[in-house]
Amino acid sequence: EEVLVESGGGSVQAGGSLTLSCRTSNKIYSRWCMAWFRQAPGKEREWVAGIDSAGTTRYAESVKGRFALSKDDAKNTRYLQMNRLKPDDTGVYYCAAEPGFVAMGSVRPIPTSPDDYAYWGQGTQVTVSS
Repeated sequence: EEVLVESGGGSVQAGGSLTLSCRTSNKIYSRWCMAWFRQAPGKEREWVAGIDSAGTTRYAESVKGRFALSKDDAKNTRYLQMNRLKPDDTGVYYCAAEPGFVAMGSVRPIPTSPDDYAYWGQGTQVTVSS
């Protein structure tokens, strides 16, 4: 079973930066899709960004231009670089993975629903103070 481990959360002031990492335990899939979600207290889990094994990326409008995804396949690790952080970015950030999925443009874009992802990490807290 795939295991995802997030790291890199913390507390920063507005305008600061953080980089989250999501390492997967196995490299058994040549095709996959990985996404970041976040959940603030009292709110539903919100999709933030996603990347697939081909390097296709997709971002929520609220983070576009501020967050950037990258991957290091040799380390089985995907990264979310978060810049110009705002207090609204506060929440627990989760990485999620769906093996076997690769985006195909507008025909099959990177999924944004939590139901589309089979594996989840334990979450890492991000707190942005004003």
